[in-house]
Amino acid sequence: MSVEVVTFGCRLNAAESEVIRRHAASAGLDDAVVVNTCAVTAEAVRQARQTIRALHRAHPQRRIVVTGCGAQTEPQTFAAMAEADLVLGNVEKLEPAGWTTARAALGQSHRPKTVVGDITAVEQTAPHVIEVFAGRSRAFVQVQNGCNHRCTFCIIPFGRGNSRSVPIEAVVADVRRLVANGHCEIVLTGVDITAYGADLADAPRLGTLVKRILREVPELKRLRLSSIDSVEADADLLDALASDARLMPHLHLSLQAGDDLILKRMKRRHSRADAIAFCAGVRRLRPDIALGADLIAGFPTETEAMFQNSLALVDACGLTHLHVFPFSPRPGTPAARMPQVPRDIVKDRARRLRERGAQALAQYLDGEIGARRRVLAESRQAGRTEQFTKVQLATPAEPGQIVDVTIAAHDGRQLLAA
Repeated sequence: MSVEVVTFGCRLNAAESEVIRRHAASAGLDDAVVVNTCAVTAEAVRQARQTIRALHRAHPQRRIVVTGCGAQTEPQTFAAMAEADLVLGNVEKLEPAGWTTARAALGQSHRPKTVVGDITAVEQTAPHVIEVFAGRSRAFVQVQNGCNHRCTFCIIPFGRGNSRSVPIEAVVADVRRLVANGHCEIVLTGVDITAYGADLADAPRLGTLVKRILREVPELKRLRLSSIDSVEADADLLDALASDARLMPHLHLSLQAGDDLILKRMKRRHSRADAIAFCAGVRRLRPDIALGADLIAGFPTETEAMFQNSLALVDACGLTHLHVFPFSPRPGTPAARMPQVPRDIVKDRARRLRERGAQALAQYLDGEIGARRRVLAESRQAGRTEQFTKVQLATPAEPGQIVDVTIAAHDGRQLLAA
């Protein structure tokens, strides 16, 4: 019986859930369910708590172990839940010893309910050997963890610690192994992957890593990046994007806002003009590129005029895939102490931003009709283009197979193959 892991949040969490599954099974926790939480918003924590309660109702005899960023930043919140049997920290969840400790703790009648260490003291990120991502057409490789920046809205550095990188040789070995085991697309993940390498000897950049992977694993068909910070993109990364078709023409950008004053209050390191110039530059390098972005609606002190600048950024940058977050104050962050925008206005602005994103996506999908695209099948019925656009397949394909299709239409959300 395999360990059940319920995963919330980012691709890094998805990658770590595979490590959790292996370590928990080796420790003999087959009778437990692990909830790998996210803390990026208060809503993410609420959803995790709701899921924990639902899991307990469905299987009251099973032990529930809560881990992830929510557990690291709010251990007492989860420890206070009667349905949670143990809260395990973000460092402990990736170590065999953490799950041995968890197994021992669950066997005690008067057990400690939290095993959460000081993540700010962690200085290295070790590679974690993952042989295969079961049930997934693409595989995630962790190259970096943590963040040295302190954006005023963000709790994640307190859940992940400071930035630390996996050595290039270990990353290349991970990619080579996963490709040999059948994954034709690899996604490089981390908390702040464009900060990659600053803590390593010789301080290699993300572009150096990408070029090494592409050169040393020639059998790799597709390499994709998770979210990047455009202001940190280095020359080698942009050169690889322009010169190697195996690096996918899709970038998801951490933009957050389109107004300069709000960006300063967020403690971001780019301006509105920087974002627009970057998007124009990568489009010149790779004309077929699709760009997505994270945007926050209703940040403290945001006026309607400031919000309009974020709305206008969608067109100015040519964004097609938006992740919109209504601002959610996180206790312990500077933004939580700033003058708040009323919740009804925050929700309304998030709705309007999502609607603008839906319009931009529809316009992009219109332009895809008649195009010939290579699609990585995620299931027999659907897959993703190189630009990460979802496609409904007319002819079933085996998951993990790359198929050539002609785009016949779209339904406003996804492409429909002929």
